[in-house]
Amino acid sequence: MNTREAYLVAAEATATLLGDPAVASAWAAPSALTGFTVGGVAEHLAFQVLFVPQTLAAPPPDGELVPLLGHYDRVAWIGADLDAEVNVSIREGGENAAGEGASALLERVEAAIGALREVLPAAPADRVVRPPAGPWGLRLDDLLVTRMMEPTVHGDDLAFSVGIPTPDFPPEVLEPVLALLTNLAVRRHGAPAVLRALTRAERAPKTIIAF
Repeated sequence: MNTREAYLVAAEATATLLGDPAVASAWAAPSALTGFTVGGVAEHLAFQVLFVPQTLAAPPPDGELVPLLGHYDRVAWIGADLDAEVNVSIREGGENAAGEGASALLERVEAAIGALREVLPAAPADRVVRPPAGPWGLRLDDLLVTRMMEPTVHGDDLAFSVGIPTPDFPPEVLEPVLALLTNLAVRRHGAPAVLRALTRAERAPKTIIAF
């Protein structure tokens, strides 16, 4: 399974989660994430699917082409406070979009997945796209790894918020996501901290959170 196929698996798991009746039932209730309703988290999660056909429909960006980890050097939200402008904007975007309701959102996500089944296999291997944070460019497969990371993390947020099991992603999705998160954690805390957290409970740091 290549990266594009793995991304489609993650997208389909996202659609299944969004279609769970528990999500619609708790749509306006507070979520496990501060400042987000369940509907707001669902919208933010769905954006990870909806954005991809949008960026593929646009011409390649003119900005600098950066590698996967270089993308995370540039995003404003890593390490930002909960009330930082970038995080407020993310929450407001999800909450404003949540007015459409669960059924309308699911319909849009399923339509996007249908389109992606056609356009992803046909996209050139060296296709460059603009990530949401932009204006720099990422290779399409690197962008898809970032979009797989979001559903694995926010899929758990949404499932936990409504009391249902977290989606079970296959190794083809989890392995690149865990590699990305591990590398980000090492860059933030250093290799010894991450190694101790994984192998030495008596010396483990309080946190090795990637963000």
